[in-house]
Formats: sequence, structure tokens, C-alpha cells
Amino acid sequence: MLELRNINKFYNPGTINEMCLFDGFNLTIKDQEFVSVVGSNGSGKTSMLNIICGSIPIDRGRIIINNKDIANIPEFKRCRHIGRVYQNPSMGTCPNMTILENMSLADNKGKPFNLSRGTTKSRIDYYRGLLRSLNLGLEDKLSIQVGSLSGGQRQAMSLLMSTMTPIEFLILDEHTAALDPKTAEVIMELTDKIVKEKKLTTIMVTHNLRYAVEYGSRLIMMHQGNVILDKSGEEKKNMKVDDILDKFTQISIELGN
Repeated sequence: MLELRNINKFYNPGTINEMCLFDGFNLTIKDQEFVSVVGSNGSGKTSMLNIICGSIPIDRGRIIINNKDIANIPEFKRCRHIGRVYQNPSMGTCPNMTILENMSLADNKGKPFNLSRGTTKSRIDYYRGLLRSLNLGLEDKLSIQVGSLSGGQRQAMSLLMSTMTPIEFLILDEHTAALDPKTAEVIMELTDKIVKEKKLTTIMVTHNLRYAVEYGSRLIMMHQGNVILDKSGEEKKNMKVDDILDKFTQISIELGN
């Protein structure tokens, strides 16, 4: 279980540009929940992900994973338990390295460096099997540099690589936003398959309201550093895109837009 307790986060503290994004923010996510997160720009969606992953520090509060406070644990140690896929397909892979080299790096994440061989025939066959499941023909292109692949192929690889080692949490930061509609559909179907097969606790930030409604077991909307909508179970299943649009309209009217 993941808990954010009394999270405070200020940007540019002590300056005229000081801004308080989170003031006593609380959120609990149960094991194996797939949470879709929506909200307007600046609502705190990506900052929340960065706080969970350790990309940005908090000013006060606790980040509890399985009853352990990880607030002071650095990002590189948290990534042993957390997989993350970014909006930009290039951020999850090494473009100047081959598909095989990328797969081997992901396979050895968190392991100590030594003089043993990075890959063996059995592991290469294993990588081919994983890539074959993507149905993108990548299993026959192990020697090709990842930088020559399409955005969709790289994002599929990023998703696969982020979940190759045993992790507890999968963080998806608008991971279909840079893709064309057809490729985005493929990546979402792959995402749903991996999450269910590996029984991962997942947080997906998205601007695609249809994906937020169709995928996951819980949906939350954020605004100005707060959760203003939280639906799960049957309430989540019965939600429509128009329900979320109505909430966005309500917020817009309250802000005088």
C-alpha cells in the first residue's frame, strides 16, 4: 500500500514567486489498484508522481510504502521497487544502444556490477520471447539501435523494460500523449495486459479522458494540489467522459473562465 501523508511542497520558497502546491496533501492507494489521474495543467498530477518516485523532495510529510517511510530514500534506490514510463518515448530507453543492450540493462537494474557476462543465450532467448509478445517484430531486430525505432515501438519497449524486474508500483506519466491515436490504443492495451498479469499497483496520469474512464479500477481528479473527485468500484465503472467534462466545466466557471 502507498500512502502520502500531510505532504507539503513549496516551489521557489522565500521569493516573490513562492507557490504552495501541496498543503497537507493526503492520498492512499491500495495494493493492485490501477488509479487513473486527471486534472488541469498545474493541478499537481506530475508533481505527485515526482514526489512518489523521489525526483523532487518534499518540504514536510511522509511517503509510506508497506509501512515504511521512504521520504528520505533517494530516487535511485526507489527505482528498485518502482517502474516509470514517461511521456517522451526517448526517456525510457538509450537511443545509441541496441535493443539487446537496452533489454540487458533493464534486466540487470538494481543488481551489483561485476565481471560476469551481461547476456547469455538463454537470456537473449528470453528477451526475444518478451519482445515477441509486443507483436511489433522487434524480436528479430536485437542488433538495431533503439534510436532508429518509431515512438510507439520505443514506448512499448519502455513499458516492457520498466516491468522486467520485480517491482511493486508502475508509474505512467502521460505515456500515450506523444503517440498517434492508433499507436496509443496499442500501448494502452499492452499496459492493461501487463498490469493485470503482474498484478501491479499502478498510477496513470493522463489527459485522455476516455482512457481514464475505460482503464483502471479507480479515478481521481486533481485541482490546485487537492483531490476533488475520487471514484472506484461500481461508481468508477458507471462513469462517463461527460461526467469528467462537467467537473472541468464547473472548475472553469468557479475560476471565472
